[in-house]
Amino acid sequence: MTRLQKSIIASFLTVISAISGFAQSGHTTRGGGNLEGTLLTVTASRTDGKTEAIKVENLSLYENGFEQKIRNFSFDPSPSKIVLLVDNSQTVGADVEKLKKAVMEFAYEIFDGDQLFVLAYDEKAEIVQEWTDDAKKMEASLSTFRKKGSPYLFDALNASINEVLQPLMPGTRKVAIVVIGDGVDRGSKTSFQSVLGRLQNDNITVYALQMPDRTGGAFRRDQPKAAAVLTQLAEGTGGILFPIEEAQTAAKAICDELRRNRYLLSYIPTNTSSYDIRRVFLTAPEGINIRTKTAQPPNVK
Repeated sequence: MTRLQKSIIASFLTVISAISGFAQSGHTTRGGGNLEGTLLTVTASRTDGKTEAIKVENLSLYENGFEQKIRNFSFDPSPSKIVLLVDNSQTVGADVEKLKKAVMEFAYEIFDGDQLFVLAYDEKAEIVQEWTDDAKKMEASLSTFRKKGSPYLFDALNASINEVLQPLMPGTRKVAIVVIGDGVDRGSKTSFQSVLGRLQNDNITVYALQMPDRTGGAFRRDQPKAAAVLTQLAEGTGGILFPIEEAQTAAKAICDELRRNRYLLSYIPTNTSSYDIRRVFLTAPEGINIRTKTAQPPNVK
């Protein structure tokens, strides 16, 4: 058992009862409540000035070009669990104080019930702060930030999924990872496509506070350029990119969005294959902004 796994156990035990209660409330993909079938987490908001709720009738969902029947679309009022994944490798384009400031903006913006978990990564992901909503506790923990080693971003994302977020599932649906970095990966054993598929499979939304690409846009073997890595992670999971210079604006926008504009959508796929990637396309009429992940990974591998 790794140090990260051991450190998670205490936090995991504290959320068991909450997970159980949430599952019993009907927020499950199968076997209970109204949200049966395949589940999508959706961000939706009105820009037309209207006050009525967004309904199933406002949406159209397609998988690989085939329209799907939406069974349920409901607002998710539950608290958020947000992992802040911070690149503290040697050559990242921000000093330690700038990284600390970006993290602390989230501590000031989260809502009641929301919690943050901070991981910093170079060749490995290390816990900086376990789940908390205490800004003072968070600030004290950031003294461990440093700049050292090379960025293994994809391995760090994989660790975030395996050891921080998956223990909360299936009860906790409103989960997100905020990458604070430039998207450079130098040495991960986990591939980009593999980690993107895992994020999509678990409905984990990725946001990013993006720094300038330290490689100058250089090509990397078997993976997108650094800037494209963050773009594809965010767009592929229904998230958004922000420049790190706008950390305060980004933190407020992300926390507000998760609390006020997050929905759960369920459907039972038809005319699709369990063996192939299923491209997802969700639309709404003018006046409604909507985002979700772009694909469902294969169910059978």
